[in-house]
Amino acid sequence: MFGSLGFTELILILMIVLIIFGAGKLPQLGEGIGKAIKGFKKSVHEADAIEAEAQAAAQQATAPQAVTAAPTQSATLNQATGAAAQPVSRS
Repeated sequence: MFGSLGFTELILILMIVLIIFGAGKLPQLGEGIGKAIKGFKKSVHEADAIEAEAQAAAQQATAPQAVTAAPTQSATLNQATGAAAQPVSRS
């Protein structure tokens, strides 16, 4: 069942816990353990969701950089060669 613990060992452990904490405290103890497990599971799932959102944001951040990189490179090239972008006027 639980590795090398048998049924009789589990009963003995439960009897010792009952003697130490008493019958009135066992429901409160079980409730506290249940809330702790629930909180742990919730934090694990939230961490996964936060990590997924961060990855999605990183992917969206890299896509616009690729689009804006091309005009920046051409502007730098125009400055390096001394050429300036002249507006074309049609008269």
